[in-house]
Amino acid sequence: MGKLTYRFIRTVEIEDRPLAHLRNVIHAKIRRGESFAFSWELPVDRGSGRNSIWLGPDIPVVFEFFDGREIPLNPLWLRELARTANSPTGLVLVPEPDSAPTPER
Repeated sequence: MGKLTYRFIRTVEIEDRPLAHLRNVIHAKIRRGESFAFSWELPVDRGSGRNSIWLGPDIPVVFEFFDGREIPLNPLWLRELARTANSPTGLVLVPEPDSAPTPER
């Protein structure tokens, strides 16, 4: 279980694989000087509900991973996460799509 820490005051636990993809999208947006919202849902065992934070170039964000190995990234997931990040509602952790399209029969 990895962690995203926002402004050194708020920590969000996220599995390492989705966190690696979020880090890539967040770094790209911040590198371009863009500010945006990031929203996520809490699981039932943590009380349910939704949370949202505002991210931007001047806001410190720390990514911590439980596993030290680099995680291979799924380009389709990165594209979908970037699409949500560029939408009016902001970045939302959507489910990972299959990495290879299935052939149509």
